[in-house]
Amino acid sequence: MKEIEGKKRATIDNVLPQINCGKYPIKRVINEPVRITADIFVDGHDKLKAAVLFREVRSGTSGQWKEYPMQLITNDNWEAYIHAREIGNYEFTIAAWVDHFSTWQYGLKKKYEDNQDIAIELLIGAEQIENTLSNPSISGAHKKSLQQALAVLDANENEEKTVAYMLSDELSDLMALLNDKEKVTIYPKNLPLKVELKLALFSAWYEFFPRSAAQEEGKHGTFADCERVLPEIAKMGFDVVYLPPIHPIGEMHRKGRNNATVAGSGDPGSPWAIGSKEGGHKAIHPKLGNFSDFNGLVKKAESLNLKIALDFAIQCAPDHPYVKEHPDWFTWRPDGTVQYAENPPKKYQDVLPVNFETNDWENLWKELKSIVDFWIDKGIKIFRVDNPHTKPFSFWEWLIREIHSKNPDIIFLAEAFTRPRIMEKLAKVGFNQSYTYFTWRTTKEELQEYVTELTQTAKREYFRPNFWPNTPDILPSTLEDKEEPSFLISLILAASLSSNFGIYGPVFEFGLNEAYPGKEEYIDSEKYEIKVWEWEKKTKIKEIITRLNEIRKENTAFQSTYNITFCEIENPNIICFSKIDDENDNRFLIAVNLDPHHSHHGWVKVPLAAYGLKSGEKFIVHDLLSNEKYTWDQEWNYVELNPYKMPAHLFRVETA
Repeated sequence: MKEIEGKKRATIDNVLPQINCGKYPIKRVINEPVRITADIFVDGHDKLKAAVLFREVRSGTSGQWKEYPMQLITNDNWEAYIHAREIGNYEFTIAAWVDHFSTWQYGLKKKYEDNQDIAIELLIGAEQIENTLSNPSISGAHKKSLQQALAVLDANENEEKTVAYMLSDELSDLMALLNDKEKVTIYPKNLPLKVELKLALFSAWYEFFPRSAAQEEGKHGTFADCERVLPEIAKMGFDVVYLPPIHPIGEMHRKGRNNATVAGSGDPGSPWAIGSKEGGHKAIHPKLGNFSDFNGLVKKAESLNLKIALDFAIQCAPDHPYVKEHPDWFTWRPDGTVQYAENPPKKYQDVLPVNFETNDWENLWKELKSIVDFWIDKGIKIFRVDNPHTKPFSFWEWLIREIHSKNPDIIFLAEAFTRPRIMEKLAKVGFNQSYTYFTWRTTKEELQEYVTELTQTAKREYFRPNFWPNTPDILPSTLEDKEEPSFLISLILAASLSSNFGIYGPVFEFGLNEAYPGKEEYIDSEKYEIKVWEWEKKTKIKEIITRLNEIRKENTAFQSTYNITFCEIENPNIICFSKIDDENDNRFLIAVNLDPHHSHHGWVKVPLAAYGLKSGEKFIVHDLLSNEKYTWDQEWNYVELNPYKMPAHLFRVETA
């Protein structure tokens, strides 16, 4: 055992955050703070110093450590905040050491204030400074400062001034800087941190089927038609336009309308049945256009500050080229037929799942990665991944790591509605955003419990939610056969509780909600037929979508999911919460009536301290939805919400 190990007395325990003991990185976006805590203590009564060590890791090499001082909170628990200014991979650890000089300063101050003889104390201080001076690596400027301190001690012309000099911040900081590094305890793990684009944390998604972008009944939409639609989506304030698969659709076992097992004449089939004689995952459905047309769509989106997201669905129609070229990538049954997808009792005869247990798995993985690379080369930076929970986690961990090693700005959204541990694992292995259970959390208690779980537990460090009120696959009971207030309630909750949200666009903004009998699905689903939409049609839902996106972009409090505090209100039909961005003095109080049929009222407890207010101090709450303003001066205040007028208040808290 090295002799020096016995001189390292500081103990570092319970370092947070870390995921699976440091196996997976915690996640942040550029400039988003990371609060790092640890229990740090030492035997006896000596004073401690501690710091977070932080550095970038790039292409297998590590940069220089940067040191961020930690502060003692209480009960030996310390904290520090770090930020990263660029996307990439980082790591951090913690250093702690006994600070003999500040221990001496503490004793000196106490003895001096007690009028004790401090002559010996001054000699001890001089000895510590001399020992530090003996370090050959310190700079000339630091030597000069230490020599000046020794001169003050040696002269001791005025004991009061000598003590004040020894306790000065200038000398304290210098001695802390020059501490004996050999006696520093280093936490034995370097914990990973992944820093991503702000778009991973703050975004609004709009989904539509490009084949439904045409203006004429019975006509297949094109990318040119989509270009005509984009300005309308941009006006509503969305950031991301997500397109379901744009590839050729299989003809074998093609599904008909309403998921019929036999397609009728002219039925276009489901876009998720990817591949035909016209190509597979690297091809475009010929009726949509060609690659030049697709490039035009991407460029048009960029000119409108929109980003195109594509669907990455690892599955094949029976006539996908892969089935002939790589039959061992699929499962074959004893009768010689290929196994199609099933989720009993559901059957998907038009889709073949990929067999990840194939002996040719390495080539399969490489080919699937090449699909993502192919579309990145076409200008795509965002992928909504279909059913990732039905593919191996090891595959996703490898693929996302490989993609991010060259393209760290790529965003992957996991479309996984499955068991919690599986959804969590997908987020840990690299998915930037995740679908959630928000669609099925309808009561006040359910919403508060779920959002608290997402924002106040370890999930906050790696699971970045994206709230969707509806999707082409899901017409929830909260919207089925309901009136306009139900849509507004779901919309406002999604857009205010989560900094990432999305809608299945035209169906939602036009308030369509007729369900297939006995199922949580749309009847006459666009998944199986082409629609014609009045894209310029004005609705109240569309108006509120536009206003919400304006509010979110203008107010930084809505640009994080993790700044929510739920507020007390006596009425179980009203949910109330605050969102605060202290750095930008942006403070909100949101109240939402969860009952789409009746007005409700109640007294809400305003968290005055969180807003920097005192009881009796006047403040203004400015509802950015209605533009109404109220002056309050008490902790408890009255709210009333008529769902047919507006089911929510988005109060910005302002000084009177």
